[in-house]
Amino acid sequence: MEERILIVDDEKEIADLVALYLENEGFGVVKCYTGGEALQCIREEKFDLAILDIMLPEISGLEICRRIREKYTYPVIMLTAKGEETDKITGLTLGADDYMTKPFLPLELVARVKAQLRRYKRYNTAEEKDEEVLSVSGLVLNIKTHQCTLNEKELNLTPTEFSILRILCQRKGQVVSAEELFHLIWADEYYTKNNNTITVHIRHLREKMGDSFESPKYIKTVWGCGYKIEG
Repeated sequence: MEERILIVDDEKEIADLVALYLENEGFGVVKCYTGGEALQCIREEKFDLAILDIMLPEISGLEICRRIREKYTYPVIMLTAKGEETDKITGLTLGADDYMTKPFLPLELVARVKAQLRRYKRYNTAEEKDEEVLSVSGLVLNIKTHQCTLNEKELNLTPTEFSILRILCQRKGQVVSAEELFHLIWADEYYTKNNNTITVHIRHLREKMGDSFESPKYIKTVWGCGYKIEG
């Protein structure tokens, strides 16, 4: 069964070009040129990944990302204008898994799509041979079902957020640097290290867990070194 990808971009030439490259790789593609059209597609159809331009008519890509995260955990890649760092951070905060800056190389976007789908599929089919359930101080991650609970309350995590928690729990008590987290999650060589990306995801995780930045109970920052979770 082919994996289905939603492309949302009001620049028809870009959407058509990306669709062509993805279809050549065997993906099923649905294209939308407005935010309203995209939301209707999301309600009516099933997708494995979404590519969202931030600047859209009617409804922004950021709002579409927020709506997706209300119900779904599949990966979201944001497309941003050059230099719009605030939009990138906002997108990550709303639950996006990755972003690319326009103009971009279509082949690099295809590579990132494949990387996100591999990771998402791995967590939802339990291909890993690690422990199926990780438990640390009331935090429970089920690798097989991709579910996470904190004190028996379910947390709705994106694939990237789940990956970060999984790594930290597997290395309970050890400090993991932002660079290492980045490498473990996005191992593909075309990624450029960006510690700020990890920082944003950590902050979003803390918000979902009700953890404070000043005195966190779960994800602790070891200044100059990285992050850790203690049992």
